[in-house]
Formats: sequence, C-alpha cells, structure tokens
Amino acid sequence: MAQDYKIFKPFGYLSQFVPEVRKRKKLLGELANFPKGIMAIGRLDHDSEGLLLLTTNGMTSHQVRSKQVDKEYYVQVDGDIDKQAVAKLAEGVEIGVKGEKYRTLPCQAFKLETPPNFPPRGKQIRDERHGPTSWVSITIGEGKNRQVRKMTAAVGFPTLRLVRVRIGDIHLDDMQPGEVIELASEALDNLKQP
Repeated sequence: MAQDYKIFKPFGYLSQFVPEVRKRKKLLGELANFPKGIMAIGRLDHDSEGLLLLTTNGMTSHQVRSKQVDKEYYVQVDGDIDKQAVAKLAEGVEIGVKGEKYRTLPCQAFKLETPPNFPPRGKQIRDERHGPTSWVSITIGEGKNRQVRKMTAAVGFPTLRLVRVRIGDIHLDDMQPGEVIELASEALDNLKQP
C-alpha cells in the first residue's frame, strides 16, 4: 500500500533523496525517516519553499503532476506589482523553456492585499531600504522549470521569495519549514480541486 506525505520544503533543500555527485546540498531525506521507494511529486527548486507531496506510488506521482491538478504559489516580488502586470500573468506570458520561446497557459493571478504570515526564511530576502516588495498569488496547472519565477520576471517584477501553498485540495496550512505530515491512506488518489 502506498505511503503519502505532505511536507513544508524549507529554503535551501533539493526536492530529491539521492545525492548528486560532487554536490553538497541538503536533501529531503534529512527531514525525516521516510520509507524505501519514496519520491517527490514534482519539484520545488533549491530556493523555493512550501508544499511538496511525497509518495511511494509512481502512478500517483504521474496523476498529481498532470495539468488537471492546480498548484497555487504565493510569490513575493521586487516592487509594488500593478494591475496590468497581474493581468498579463493571468493571460499568459512568453518565457524561455529549454532555449525555446514558450507562452504560458492562462492562469489565476491576484495581488495579496496583506503579506502572508510565513515563518522567516532563514536567509534574508533583502534590505527594505532597497524599495518596496509585494505579494501575488499565482495558480497554474502546468509546471515548466522555474516557470513562476520566469513569469514574474517577464512582467517586470522579479521573484524574491516563492512558497507553494496548495496542490489541488491539499493545503500548506500552518505547517512549519521541515515539518512532515503523513496523509490518510489514498489521500492523493482522489486529489480534487478546491
């Protein structure tokens, strides 16, 4: 029977369990004693944080990574993001993927009126004297490499901090960085949109 977990991936960890040769990066396996055969469903890059699902079932992994399952991110951007930039994000923007131009699919995007209450990242984002920052929610189905970061850069507001808060109907809630919660049996088999 598959074992499934949700974790709050901290900043500075790779979304993998097997170390790469000559890379001395922190791995997910350092956060808990996971069962044999565990794998991350999708990825969050080294600098990204938040909700990551783990499973011992490869078919579940394939299903959750599909475009039918939304992934929501809260993104702190450099500058006070305006309505025009948010509208462009929602319509789809042109980014680079593997050396080719790619237009992102339409998505949901809106500015957060108050900053989310996340624990401090551990590494300072930047000094407030360097200008304002703001937060935006971006919900996508697709998941190209570093897509959300490329999207905000494409509209002139580079990403400073990126936290995934939802996958389908599974939420980060008030988890703390590094926290691991085992999910109920079959929780990922029927992953629904909220």
